[in-house]
Amino acid sequence: MFQKNYETVFILTPVLSDVQMKDTVDKFVNLLKEQGAEIVNVENWGLKKMAYAIQKKSTGFYVLIEFKAEPTLIKKFELEIRRDEKILRFLTTAFDKHSLAYAEKRRKGEFNKKAEAKEEQAS
Repeated sequence: MFQKNYETVFILTPVLSDVQMKDTVDKFVNLLKEQGAEIVNVENWGLKKMAYAIQKKSTGFYVLIEFKAEPTLIKKFELEIRRDEKILRFLTTAFDKHSLAYAEKRRKGEFNKKAEAKEEQAS
């Protein structure tokens, strides 16, 4: 059937251990795979400070999952995310052709290469 490209970023509670965090991420990745989604990329951005407190927590583990799925899967996926108490916030966005090209460049690290080149020129 018709599949679209999506990305979901979610923030996990900072009280989790590394093992618990990885288990939670794996749970959602496996849920997507079971429903027929194709996982494109999973990135763990680590523990970051948030701009404002959520549930009296000022930090959280940020995780990005890029995947291809049918639009009907998103409601089921987001329902499972809402049921999990370990997740403070999440956002799922659908890619258009421009954001898809941007995501591919970001995965390849093209933006980091430009920053590194500027640093080398400055020294």
